[in-house]
Amino acid sequence: MRIAITSVFVDDQAAALAFYTETLGFVTKVDEPVGEHRWLTVVAPDDPDGVELLLEPAAHPAVLPYRAALMADGIPAAQFLVDDVQAEYDRLRDLDVTFTQGPTEMGPAMTAVFDDTCGNLIQIAAVQGDACWGQ
Repeated sequence: MRIAITSVFVDDQAAALAFYTETLGFVTKVDEPVGEHRWLTVVAPDDPDGVELLLEPAAHPAVLPYRAALMADGIPAAQFLVDDVQAEYDRLRDLDVTFTQGPTEMGPAMTAVFDDTCGNLIQIAAVQGDACWGQ
């Protein structure tokens, strides 16, 4: 068993696709119409057959209170691994991405948290030393 797809709820799929591809650097894997929405996934450019991130429409009534609670408590909806948190933080800040937590040491990892402009907090992390957290 392995993870094939995970998702984040987004307010606007077109805006989310633009942010996740143009700002974060993911690439579109699948973009198929499904009723009034789309089955829309992105992947890491260096791992096109890896785990897909579904940009899931936030249409279900349970989504709003769920996301509001996560935001209020500062809990990220997803985590992405990067090679260098400080470098990625600097790159994204230069693109006007808003961070709610700057680069912070968290045990064997360095993390930072940003607002994805689509209703979610996203954590980036890099493992330090020989730890295998998240890898």
